[in-house]
Amino acid sequence: MTNKKILIINGPNLNLLGKREVSVYGTETLKSLETNLNSYIKNKNAKLTFYQSNIEGEIINFIQKNLEKQDFIIINAGGYSHTSIAIRDCLRLFQGLIYEVHISNIYSRENFRRYSYLSDISSVVICGLGFLGYEIALDLALTNHK
Repeated sequence: MTNKKILIINGPNLNLLGKREVSVYGTETLKSLETNLNSYIKNKNAKLTFYQSNIEGEIINFIQKNLEKQDFIIINAGGYSHTSIAIRDCLRLFQGLIYEVHISNIYSRENFRRYSYLSDISSVVICGLGFLGYEIALDLALTNHK
């Protein structure tokens, strides 16, 4: 059986997890998230590829390079969720399933965070569950949930 290839993309400022707005995002770091997710999928027939950038164009270039190499994309585009039509347009080219994840509950925050340009092109949107949201997205990918 072939491993499912899952790309996990994190956008701007997520490299500062553990330091940034601890009351909103907690004390865990991006590195600990990656370590935990790799442990979580151990023996689950999946290969994770992690990517983080603070630069919109770099995220787009990375998605474009992986359009045909991945089965699923889990994306937390951070602030770009609310601003980037360019990332949206790029993701629309992806033929696999897309799962949008937000660590915080975007609906209980500032009004501008309540709209995401990615939600309507994503199979599932998960928000407000912290790092657990990534695990749920992985479970959905592993069971091919739309």
